Amino acid sequence: MSLAIETFTNPRAARGWRPGNNAGGHSLFKALGHPLAARAVPQLKAELAALEGFAVYDPNGWLKDFAALHGLDPQPIEAVFAQRIEDIGRDVLGHRVRPITELKGCATRNLLVAAFEPERLIGQIEPMMPLGMTIASFAPLRLPEAMLSNTRSYLDPLNFATNFAFFRDTEAWHTRLVSANYWGSHGASDAALWLCLFDANGDTLAEWTEPLGPAGSSVILDSREVRRRFGLGPFTGSLFMHAIRVRGHDVVKYALDTFSESGNDLSCTHDANAWPADLYAGLPAPAEGETVWLWVQNSHPAAIPPGTIGVNLMGSQEIVRLDDDIPPFGTVAIDVSRLLPAARWPQQIEIQAGRYFVRPRYEVRGEGARTRIAHANVERIDLEANPEIPALTQVMGKGYIMPLPVLPLERFETLVLPTPMTTAQRELPVSALLIDADGRQVAATYLGRILRRESRPVSVDAWLAEAGGALASGYGHVELVYDFRDGGEADGWLHAIGRYRQRRNGHAAETSFGAHIYNTALVYRDEPQSYAASPPGLTTRIFLRLGAAPLDTFCHLIYPASLPWRAKSATELTLIDGAGQAVASRQVEIACGGSLFWRVGETFSDAERAAAGERAYVQVRDTTCRLFGFHGLMRGESAFCLDHMFGF
Repeated sequence: MSLAIETFTNPRAARGWRPGNNAGGHSLFKALGHPLAARAVPQLKAELAALEGFAVYDPNGWLKDFAALHGLDPQPIEAVFAQRIEDIGRDVLGHRVRPITELKGCATRNLLVAAFEPERLIGQIEPMMPLGMTIASFAPLRLPEAMLSNTRSYLDPLNFATNFAFFRDTEAWHTRLVSANYWGSHGASDAALWLCLFDANGDTLAEWTEPLGPAGSSVILDSREVRRRFGLGPFTGSLFMHAIRVRGHDVVKYALDTFSESGNDLSCTHDANAWPADLYAGLPAPAEGETVWLWVQNSHPAAIPPGTIGVNLMGSQEIVRLDDDIPPFGTVAIDVSRLLPAARWPQQIEIQAGRYFVRPRYEVRGEGARTRIAHANVERIDLEANPEIPALTQVMGKGYIMPLPVLPLERFETLVLPTPMTTAQRELPVSALLIDADGRQVAATYLGRILRRESRPVSVDAWLAEAGGALASGYGHVELVYDFRDGGEADGWLHAIGRYRQRRNGHAAETSFGAHIYNTALVYRDEPQSYAASPPGLTTRIFLRLGAAPLDTFCHLIYPASLPWRAKSATELTLIDGAGQAVASRQVEIACGGSLFWRVGETFSDAERAAAGERAYVQVRDTTCRLFGFHGLMRGESAFCLDHMFGF
């Protein structure tokens, strides 16, 4: 049922791969499926149809990807030729692949070279080409040179730094996307965003280029401003983002706030994986009185056929599929209860995505019109249980750590739910550690070898009541760690959902993430990860967007350590204006293994925030350790949001 394209390479198996560098994604499907390329495809297909028969030279194996995304009638194809010996004899679109050396004896006089840069390839096979042969290629699908970061190599990942954002503006709902020009710090001097806004039907509502300011300057795309700028009516759809003329990073990162006109609903999520996956997980089933809507954003110029998208309870093989199709670049909300009417929290749902869409958002609508939005995560299909992990504690201490904040207990309830996130995870042998802000472990509980089909949420309130303990700081964090006391297996891809609820009004938020190894000079595979260099990652540079008044921004920084590291962090919080200039700075310390909850309104003065302006943000920088952060907004006691932060 999956789309026959390659979207992802296991980073751990890729030689020379570094975290943040293409993140395992492929460039080919982005090049073939780019909205501008898709517009040129009908003309290319019309030219091929007019040839009344043609052969294909497919030296890189790209023909099947083109056919999967755009369709290609195999009947006019007279032969398919390849360059690599290992490709000869394979079946491509019903044709047995032949060696290119047989081209000279082929009766066809028309040839499609399945490449964006065909000149060198044509030169290589010219002695075998019949006289007067007509040549076509993928060259007409190329983006304009002015959009490329590397004009020498078309499929360089930097040329396809793209992503999608869920973008909505109605009379009741708005969205605000915030990021920074981090490419400028890597030497990009003329970076910009090429943007294309699609409505729910996949039709283009607006298309424009947004110049990026100097290095470090903020990027803000507000749905209300976009709607006014282009004279649009209400819309719900996808904002396609392409960072052009960039350096250093090929991933478009952002924070996305979704909020209601009334101010009583507030959510934040972050950038989607730019490569569509086979499966997603971490979608919670609705609790009583709730509905859960799965937002699917078709990320390709090909329709999603009926029966492709499906959902099933985690651990169950009974998949219920959506009978509707979804148009190219279209967006649809799926009521999970329509497909799984008996599913109830804390059950978890697996999403059969078939490589058609990037990491999806889900929207939980509860009683009293309360709404929150969060995201599912990529469920890896390329990992297996790793027999080395149980022995890691001998040299790596805690090893893999999945940290989640415990927000101030006076105002918030905190709940943690481990979530299977690879097809190899038949069980999760884990313990949960409750840690005060000063790094002191208050309690620990062994959750056992949680089977794939099981869901075991951990309530911090109930945990503290049972243990008879307390968090002296009033807040802290939970760490999920592997625990093999009763045996079990693991693959290093441990994930969890953190669910938070305001005690006074019941408004909720949730976030999810995966485990990493933190703050040790030892390296195991690609851990401890670094966004800017090879492992180990022992420094921090993360982005904190600021909410517009009357919203107050908060941040929860966690200093996880697999082994004892520096006793205190040396963390700098820098308030930066919209032009990328530092306005004010504060130094803070976080205990090793501890955390820090702080609010922007209490950390920087009114005068400093006014000087920074409405487009300001905060950079969290530490050259002594690797921190993990969560950000959120609060509107007094009426609403709040929470998600994890991104680094660059």
